[in-house]
Amino acid sequence: MTRAPSTSTVAIHDEYDIVHVRHAAREAASTAGFSLVQQTKLVTAASELARNALVYGGGGQAEVAVEDLGGNPTVRMTFTDKGPGIPDVEAAMADGFTTGSGLGLGLGGAKRLADQFRIESVPGRGTRVEISMSVRRNTGP
Repeated sequence: MTRAPSTSTVAIHDEYDIVHVRHAAREAASTAGFSLVQQTKLVTAASELARNALVYGGGGQAEVAVEDLGGNPTVRMTFTDKGPGIPDVEAAMADGFTTGSGLGLGLGGAKRLADQFRIESVPGRGTRVEISMSVRRNTGP
């Protein structure tokens, strides 16, 4: 049976909002039935993407949705900003890429942590990143 998604939105305007995004991600992952390891991966990816929206996009928002599609609980998170955009997405995805004092693990690290990752960026208009993760079930020994 398919259930309607549960959705919440968190504005990202300052460092405290990154904490709110982390809490929203943890709550969604727990609600979906994620293991502790999966919860940690989702929260880490969410934190990196929220920080990018704040630092490089001047702020934005995170939308968190818990979906149950045919018995496969999934958390989908969408981060949007109206900042300067990313002129070279491929370069920005590479490990070590940074335009500031960060470690350069944000986008590439978030992609590795999530099951699905999609980025759209238009220079001068902003960036949209969507990640999703589904519950992992043990299928045997």
